[in-house]
Parts: sequence; C-alpha cells; structure tokens
Amino acid sequence: MRFISCSGSSCSSWLPTTALSLLAGSTLTNAISLDLQDPNSIKAAASTCAYNLLTFYSGNVTGGVPGNLPAPYYWWEAGAMFGILIDYYYYTNDSQYNDLVTQGMLWQVGPDNDYMTPNQTKTEGNDDQGFWGMAAMSAAEQKYPNPPSDKPQWLALAQAVFNDQASRWDTQYCNGGLRWQIFTFNTGYDYKNSISNGCFFNLGARLALYTGNDTYAQWAEKTFNWTQAVSLMDSTYHFYDGAHTTLNCSDINRVQWTYNAGVFLLGASVMYNYTNGSALWQERVLGILNASSIFFATNPANVMYEVACEPPNTCDTDNYSFKAYLARWLVASMKYAPFIQNTVMPWIQASATAAALQCSGGTNGQMCGMKWTMGATWDGTQGVGQQMGALSVIQANLIDQVSVPVTNKSGGTSQGNAAAGGGGGVSTSDPALSQDTITQGSRAGAGILTALVLTSVIGCSWWMIA
Repeated sequence: MRFISCSGSSCSSWLPTTALSLLAGSTLTNAISLDLQDPNSIKAAASTCAYNLLTFYSGNVTGGVPGNLPAPYYWWEAGAMFGILIDYYYYTNDSQYNDLVTQGMLWQVGPDNDYMTPNQTKTEGNDDQGFWGMAAMSAAEQKYPNPPSDKPQWLALAQAVFNDQASRWDTQYCNGGLRWQIFTFNTGYDYKNSISNGCFFNLGARLALYTGNDTYAQWAEKTFNWTQAVSLMDSTYHFYDGAHTTLNCSDINRVQWTYNAGVFLLGASVMYNYTNGSALWQERVLGILNASSIFFATNPANVMYEVACEPPNTCDTDNYSFKAYLARWLVASMKYAPFIQNTVMPWIQASATAAALQCSGGTNGQMCGMKWTMGATWDGTQGVGQQMGALSVIQANLIDQVSVPVTNKSGGTSQGNAAAGGGGGVSTSDPALSQDTITQGSRAGAGILTALVLTSVIGCSWWMIA
C-alpha cells in the first residue's frame, strides 16, 4: 500500500483562495477556531465537534440503550456515528470515548454476532446492517483496541455482515443485487438501491485486502459490475438512488446522494490497491472522483453540499449526515489510491474551513449546521448528522499524521471468522455462497430509508429518505 502525506507549507498549496479567505475570517466569528496548518488546532476543533456530537447520544445514561440514538434517529445512524468516532481515535489518539464506542458496538451485535438485532427487525435494511459492518471493518483496519477475548471481534463482525448479505444476493429480479429491505414485510422490499449494494461492495473490497481472500474481491467485482449493468451507475460514474424489482429495475430513480459516490469510491480505491494498480480500477476510481465534483460548489469554491436537498431546503434527518460519509471516504481513498490526492485535498480543506465556520449556532454558539456554503451564518439546524459532517471533514485534515491502515500481513491484530454470521439465512464456511442455496425467504433488500413509505416526488424523480 502506498501513502502520500503532506505537512507544513506543502499542504497550503491545496488551499484555494476562497478557502484561505474563509479561514482568515474564522477568527472574527464565534464559530469553532480552525487553523489547517496546525495539527493541534485541527485536533482541538475535532474534539469540540465530537463532544457536541455526543450530547445527542443517550445510550450511556440511565435508562438508555447502549448503541441506540434517540428519536428521530434510526438505528443505522448510530452505527455510522461509531464508525466516525473510531476514525476520531485514529486521527487524534484521543481515547476518552473508546469505552462508550466499544460498549455500543458490542451491545448491538445481536444473537448471531452479525448486527441482526431482534429489536430492529421492523426497520433494519441491508444498508443499515452494512453501516455497522463498515464501522467494525474500520476498527480492524485502524487497530482500534480489540474487544475482550470473550466478545465478538471486529474483523469477525465485518465478515459476519458480509456473509449474511452474500446469502441475500437476489437473481430473481434485475439479474442480481441486494434489495433495500431484508424482510418481506417491510416497505421497500421491492426496491434495490445503490447504498445497500455499495456497502456490500465496500466491505467485500476491504475484506479482500485485509484477509487476502480473493473470494471477497470476486464478490466486490461482481457487485460493481451489476451496479453498472443495471444502470444504478451511468457511463460517467454518477450513482443513482435505486429502482423497483416490480419493474425489473427499469425505473431508475436518478437522485444523487453524496454517500453513494463515497462508498463506491473507497471500495474502488481499495480494489485498485488490491490489484496492484490495475488500469481498470484506476479508471473507475478516477471516474467516480470526477463525477463527485457535482457535490462541490463553485461559490464558495470547493465546498461540499448535498445537491439533491440543500438548494431546495428539503433535507431530512438522514440527509443531514450524508456529507460525513463522503468526507471520510474521500480521504480514506487517498490511502489506497494516492493519485487522487491533488483533487481530494482542495475539497476537504475548503469544506473543513467552511464547516468550522458553520459551527456557530445553538446555545453554546458552536453547534454545527448543515449548509457549509453559508459560512459563519448558521443555517439554524443542529443534530447528529450535522455534527458528524463537521467532525468528519475537519479530522480528515489529519490524514498525513496517521499510519497506513493495516491488514493481516501488515500488523493487523483483529481476529476473524470466515464462517461468522447466521442472520442471513445461510450457514457457510466461505463467502463464495452458491446462489442456488438462497431461498425466497432469505432474499432481501437494501437501504437506509427504513421505516417510511417511499414517496414519489413529481418533477424531482427521487425518493425521500427517512
């Protein structure tokens, strides 16, 4: 694996003029102070964001359930939050939240140690489970402290999620892919979407690199090819939300979300690394990266925004968090495909500067809004998603301070279990599951839109995500 870093004045060349002017202006507001040339300043800003993020968490208080966020947040977002807090430890070496994170991650594993928790049956989709699996994968890659020996281990948890989802690969409709929902009784079972298949692809690529088991890579390749063939990704590498099995995936919902680009970019970058610099995977990485420019404004330049909902002011609770994942996965991708660095860092630095300025609201004057393009003029929103977004993009600027993610061959200590899982309906010792063993009852789905009826919006052709 190759890793290109920057420090000191070499980083400043990535900062566009607009970002530099925003940074200079940040000292004139009550927003979070951020100096991108000073790692200690970045760590302090990230620490403030992390603290404010956890003011929304109730799993560590009397009467709370570890690993759960209170309403209106769905279960998947807690998994996403723990993944970002694992990143926080990786970037800052601040361990004060580790016990809380480990408690929540282990509390929610379910009876089969695969993040199929019975109390989430009514809402859990493939992407929901996928976010928890990717958090466990990050813990293994970043050498986050291992759980006690009598508890499920990070790598085994990621493998369990992958095995469950491989058993749900559905060829009955659309020639393959994961559905959004896992259970037939949940609204959205007839929908196949990019984020669910993206999480599966992402996990497969990362497991291949970590374990050296090529079967995971074969699944990753298969999933990427299916996504392209069914037109959830177009010829210019733009990813669309999803389509219905009832129409054999012919009704592509063409809304574009930041996290779809991010989850596929990281997976493609890992595959580039796994294949020792394959020209095909390099082309795919560059294609996704170039298509991702749709999510960055021209005024102020290079600042990330959620193009589908920020301009019309229609973002919902889930949407508020999506930029967090694109931010973290853009930078993570640099570790595996360093040639994207000169494109990624202007986006990350300008967005971090703007996000810190936007952290100027709430009763403490430092709660973060979503609309980073508004600078220090707080947009009036606050919550888990907004805090995760700011935290992710700010701490991403410490990328040159951290070590390369590990694998089994390069210092990884997390214990795996290739036969892990059980909640997917198929028991196997290998992820290369025969499609013939997939039963109708175990065919399932995909998505973050977990409890609401999918609503068609005339004129926008998108699905509201709740």
